[in-house]
Amino acid sequence: MNSYLPSYRRFCERLARFTRLVRFDKRGMGLSDRTRIGTLEERMDDARAVLDALGSDRAVFLGESEGGPMSLLFAATYPERTRALILCGAEVRERKDADWPWGERTPEDFDSYMQTFPQEWGRSVAFSWLDAAVPSLADDQGRSWAARLMRHAMSPGAAADFCRMAFDIDVRHVPSAINVPTLVLHHAGDRICHVENGRYLASQIPAAKYVELPGEDHVPWFGGDDMLTEIEEFVTGVREPAEPERALATVLFTDIVGSTARAAQLGDRRWRDLGQRHHETVRKQLDRFRGHEIDVAGDGFLASFDGPGRAIRCARSILSAVAELGLQVRAGLHAGECELIDGKLAGIAVHTGARIAAMAGPNEILASSTVRDLVAGSGIEFQDRAVHLLKGVPGEWHLYAVAAA
Repeated sequence: MNSYLPSYRRFCERLARFTRLVRFDKRGMGLSDRTRIGTLEERMDDARAVLDALGSDRAVFLGESEGGPMSLLFAATYPERTRALILCGAEVRERKDADWPWGERTPEDFDSYMQTFPQEWGRSVAFSWLDAAVPSLADDQGRSWAARLMRHAMSPGAAADFCRMAFDIDVRHVPSAINVPTLVLHHAGDRICHVENGRYLASQIPAAKYVELPGEDHVPWFGGDDMLTEIEEFVTGVREPAEPERALATVLFTDIVGSTARAAQLGDRRWRDLGQRHHETVRKQLDRFRGHEIDVAGDGFLASFDGPGRAIRCARSILSAVAELGLQVRAGLHAGECELIDGKLAGIAVHTGARIAAMAGPNEILASSTVRDLVAGSGIEFQDRAVHLLKGVPGEWHLYAVAAA
């Protein structure tokens, strides 16, 4: 799970910076023994047993989604063991009816859903869950991860028992009995747990702090640092600035050569049509080589790759494919540490890649020495383009042209 989800690992590591982090697997799930699914009361006993084993007298409970009801019940029953309560996308009641219109499913919908649930566990169930719970991750790679996660987490039969138990939970009577500091966090567009669940909890828990955040993801470790920032301030009393996510990436810049003259030659309408075909062609190659489109500015693309070899092969394919449209493209490649801010790449590595692309000639792929060194032994050949100064980028840069395949 962690190998595919750096967001989850980073979420846990950030929490561990200011807490002693304890992750709790419910009965029959994760690394816990395969046994029957426990009741809320039994889960409270399990949580208390874990605290006792760790020598922890009091803890901050973080309840997410269906973990919210158990955390609510524990805080109300054992206030002396609960330092504070944090609820992230927590549900109050899954059953949807006239008495609670903000549930997830009506009884009829639930019965229909459960008819094929066991045989579709780890398949269509995983895909539909991902689309609703983490829409920002709903791509082919995300679907593969979700299916793998479900198969490893629990058996289909245990999962069905868990869903039936969770569907019958109703904790609307519990919040008013809570007397510990409480933070309620909820994404306004949560597709699984309607935002009215969070608003209800905040209105019923005495002196609770409620923060409604933009976004649709139900799972809290996706969608940026907003929740982490609120949690850290609530627990420590200090609000630290969000730390940008950093990762090594290969950036690819492409740009149409002579676009202004070509637009004047063709006229606005024909140029617009050709530009659309160019964009479709580039995106097809990005998909083919697992590139991630970051931005489009005018006639140029910025994309990132997790490997320089794929970035080079993608650039070659782009040049070849757009040539069939009668277009010439220049491309620049550089690899370095980048910051990921609101889905955009930033940092000196990005500026370097842009400057390298600007120096490339028609139908040329220009790369930094970093890229060349990282693909050593791949069979990709380069032609020396000498040392250059790049505008706004410190130092001298040895550049190389990627030879034709």
